[in-house]
Amino acid sequence: LGMSKSQGCFGYPLSIFFIVANEFCERFSYYGMRGILILYFTNFFSWDDNLSTAIYHTFVALCYLTPILGALIADSWLGKFKTIVSLSIVYTIGQAVISVSSINDLTDHNHDGTPDSLPVHVALSMIGLALIALGTGGIKPCVSAFGGDQFEEGQEKQRNRFFSIFYLAINAGSLLSTIITPMLRVQQCGIHSKQACYPLAFGVPAALMAVSLIVFIIGSGMYKKLQPQGNVMSKVAKCIHFAIKNRFRHRSKAFPKREHWLDWAKEKYDERLISQIKMVMRVMFLYIPLPMFWALFDQQGSRWTLQAATMSGKIGALEIQPDQMQTVNAILIVIMVPIFDAVLYPLIAKCGFNFTSLKKMTVGMFLASLAFVAAAIVQVEIDKTLPVFPKGNEIQIKVLNIGNNTMNISLPGEMVTLDPLSQTNAYMTFDVNKLTSINISSPGSPVTAVTDDFKQGQRHTLLVWAPNHYRVVVDGLNQKPKKGENGIRFVNTFNELITITMSGKIYANVSSNNASNYQFFPSGIKGFTISSTEIPPQCQPNFNTFYLQFGSAYTYTVQRKNDGCPEVKEFEDISANTVNMALQIPQYFLLTCGEVVFSVTGLEFSYSQAPSNMKSVLQAGWLLTVAVGNIIVLIVAGVGQISKQWAEYILFAALLLVVCIIFAIMARFYTYINPAEIEAQFDEDEKKKSLEKSNPYFMSGANSQTQM
Repeated sequence: LGMSKSQGCFGYPLSIFFIVANEFCERFSYYGMRGILILYFTNFFSWDDNLSTAIYHTFVALCYLTPILGALIADSWLGKFKTIVSLSIVYTIGQAVISVSSINDLTDHNHDGTPDSLPVHVALSMIGLALIALGTGGIKPCVSAFGGDQFEEGQEKQRNRFFSIFYLAINAGSLLSTIITPMLRVQQCGIHSKQACYPLAFGVPAALMAVSLIVFIIGSGMYKKLQPQGNVMSKVAKCIHFAIKNRFRHRSKAFPKREHWLDWAKEKYDERLISQIKMVMRVMFLYIPLPMFWALFDQQGSRWTLQAATMSGKIGALEIQPDQMQTVNAILIVIMVPIFDAVLYPLIAKCGFNFTSLKKMTVGMFLASLAFVAAAIVQVEIDKTLPVFPKGNEIQIKVLNIGNNTMNISLPGEMVTLDPLSQTNAYMTFDVNKLTSINISSPGSPVTAVTDDFKQGQRHTLLVWAPNHYRVVVDGLNQKPKKGENGIRFVNTFNELITITMSGKIYANVSSNNASNYQFFPSGIKGFTISSTEIPPQCQPNFNTFYLQFGSAYTYTVQRKNDGCPEVKEFEDISANTVNMALQIPQYFLLTCGEVVFSVTGLEFSYSQAPSNMKSVLQAGWLLTVAVGNIIVLIVAGVGQISKQWAEYILFAALLLVVCIIFAIMARFYTYINPAEIEAQFDEDEKKKSLEKSNPYFMSGANSQTQM
């Protein structure tokens, strides 16, 4: 009966291909939208980093909490197929709403390129995000379980392979979208004023979501649709509640013990339900340690990207920006899943080792723990090259002579002589309370004391020029520039104001003998123009920087040549990153191998160990571990700032190792079951019982009931 209905293809039901295609489009849509979200918050709404990150993480956590809702709707009310269709419609609407929210011409009535009422846009995008979280979360547990439902009994091997292909589709979708969506964002568009094209970057995911919905509905005739079996969850909750209450009532020694605490529900609930709940409880118990894996896994996007920002992105002829390193994970998944499935697992089986699901998951945790050890080693290498910044009540001073005479500077315990247009080699560190006196002079001029207050925890540049003038500038840069960009500032030695325009950014009105603030630029050669009323018209105003790398900072001094034209000289403030980003590949490789054996296996294990009426519920339980992992990261990042980053990596690695050992011990005591067999057994028993009721003489077979 089953075979005639579902047409096959390579031994797989044909319907599977629609489900996989649907998942691919959905993930492309989700990751494409999520990838530009932070930038949309910071650039379009002009929110600061902290608010943007908080909203972003809340959204991600929501996306992993809503699956419980989706699973409940599917398993107890609409069934998986209808749930997927209706929530996909919600999802598509959400995507459309957020792309409309990013059209600045919506409220920009005076056409100046900025929306006149931001709250409208913010409100719309929050509504959009809420709908998306409901949609993506709600269909997540249903799609994978619905795929598993398409297989017949005895197709375990194909079903396991399906979960791998399914996971491959997830990562192929996310990989393509992380490459394509940023390209869409850089396009310019707009009716009255041109600007970064968020409507297009959000609109493409919305369109793909619609495509994914259509693809899914086209396959409708081929699917095996199992009917939902009443409100499972409320039954489960009532049964557990009754068992606990009943156990508590019979707590005295007079009553005989029962094998399992759930057996105390026998007075009121049938054995089948009790045995189903036992299956779910045993799996849920195994899930308790798992969020720790996700806590490490989810730091790729945050901590590891920040680590990449302190590294050099020149890998051979390629130039890689720090946030592009995350695609390494998706690329490796697409390569590793087939290798594990087709090569590694069969090899291990040939060697006669029984590599069960739970053993795979234990190995996955161990590999993730190793990945963090690798990250710590890379961090130690980076720390060797990082400049020292002032801590606590330290301050740092560097002296830059911008005049035409030699200057003498005496600092506590140090005497420096600087030629014209030269600087001290490094920043000198002083305790702000023990900073006695700094004096400057030039040959034949009196000594002048520097009386400025220095800000603790900051770097300062002391600009000096003859005969005894000075200015203290607070650098405002007490860490490596973010995102691997380069900080550039200008010092004006002309008498009049000068304005510099560099690659689209403007340093307006830098006053005489003063420094501008830093502005930040990605790697490459940048052109800049200098303009001032003091510069003769025949001068060449255009200049180029030398090749900027990653994470450096420079001061350019602008001074007058003999013919009155400007010339520039650069001074290094912070040296460029030297540790190569390629060194991050081992940790990505280890984490990805861990993910393949942990995550794919977890999906498949959750499906195979769940009773038929609770497949989606267990998938949601699995996704819940991801949500809890995300929350752990938020807490750890918020609570403990461990001063040394490598120590934090080692701490996480150690925590996961401990959890891994606990999990291995728990897994030893887990026995695998086949829910379908157990349920078939109950069906058979019920048949016999009904036969006995109708035919009292049919007693012979009743005594020899097969043992469970």
